[in-house]
Amino acid sequence: MALTCELDPLIDDELTDGILALWTDVSNAGGAVGFVPPVTGEDIRPDLDRSLAAVRAGERRLLVGRDEEGQVVATAFLAYNSHRLMTHWIWLYTVMVHPGRQGKGYGRSLLAAVEEAARGFHGVEAIRLTCRGGTGVDLFYATCGYKEVGRIPAAIRVAPGDDRDDIVMLLTL
Repeated sequence: MALTCELDPLIDDELTDGILALWTDVSNAGGAVGFVPPVTGEDIRPDLDRSLAAVRAGERRLLVGRDEEGQVVATAFLAYNSHRLMTHWIWLYTVMVHPGRQGKGYGRSLLAAVEEAARGFHGVEAIRLTCRGGTGVDLFYATCGYKEVGRIPAAIRVAPGDDRDDIVMLLTL
């Protein structure tokens, strides 16, 4: 089962609904994408609407991964820096692979597509992301070439008494 990735897809209702369903499923499976379960699509919709508005405004790019049936099963948002001294690197946000599709190489395929896309962006030399400690996702990013370059202890409060590190990672292109 292959993942087909597309940069800058047409944002229509079908795509929006697919991303919303993915984000909800990933969040409810414990994925570190801005929410703590349980959540509904309506909890997530404002964040999705802001992300898609940034894509429409040209501040972010959207990379969507679809399975062989055309279902949205992976996403990543790539954000440009607006500060003139930091335009040589981009942010990577909301990297998601559907929980039922994890372990099939989709995450690696998605990150390879992110890297390929970023290499095509004029003047971009690196990709920067942050991830929640205690999930193991930092180890996955490391296997894809990202290096930990910073860590803020206990910066993310998942629940009272459950604080996690905010890990900064970088991939030099």
